[in-house]
Amino acid sequence: MRIVLIGAGRLATNLGQALLGAGHEIICINSHTMASAKELAAKIGGKPVDKAEDMPMEADAYIIAVKDSVLADVIPLVTKDRKDQVFMHTAGSMPMSMFQGKAYHYGVFYPMQSFSKERAVDFAEIPTFIEANDQKAMQMIRHLADSITEHVYELSSEDRQYLHLSAVFACNFVNHCYAMAAEILERHGMSFDVMLPLIDETARKVHQMHPLDAQTGPAVRYDENVIHHQMQLLRDHPFMEDIYDRMSMNIHRKAIEKND
Repeated sequence: MRIVLIGAGRLATNLGQALLGAGHEIICINSHTMASAKELAAKIGGKPVDKAEDMPMEADAYIIAVKDSVLADVIPLVTKDRKDQVFMHTAGSMPMSMFQGKAYHYGVFYPMQSFSKERAVDFAEIPTFIEANDQKAMQMIRHLADSITEHVYELSSEDRQYLHLSAVFACNFVNHCYAMAAEILERHGMSFDVMLPLIDETARKVHQMHPLDAQTGPAVRYDENVIHHQMQLLRDHPFMEDIYDRMSMNIHRKAIEKND
């Protein structure tokens, strides 16, 4: 399949490499900077361009992998004067309807994973959620998804927004907790590396147990002495103290609900 890739960031880089490995041809990479387009083109091929009008008029699929904040501006530029091609965006929280009135065949291709340019991922393990406005778009999007991952699910825009919200809690917020832990440790001359066995075991447990059953720590039983002492240790960091307090209260509330 001949693909035009719009975007050259973390997701575009990983997705482009996966599609190339599955036998698809990346014929063009469009980025807002030529340097970024050339950098990715050097890895996966395709003509690098920095203007939508310079993209090929004919391709099987146009995949838009850009920041959510610019998606509404990019879609009209990419779809202009292109009637028969299939367009898709990769944003977890943005609706498929963003294409409405701008393209005939369109959908969503959302691989739910945290990406970085420096770390390769195995797309075969990544759950990918797809949606399309018609049969032509669905057939093409599913073909692309099936070619790089074994976990493909059809999901509406309405449900996908809750999936993305859950991913923010499970990934982004958890990683921020890692960052706060690292800050506390480094402030007192300790390395974050000492946390890695604990982090790994916690992650392994939820492969076999519901997160509520895996929860441990002073907040489960609301050990006030420990909780109040640790909040005192955070008294010079009010945001952390507030997060600690709210998190502890919610962990305890969930523990009570679970046992009722």
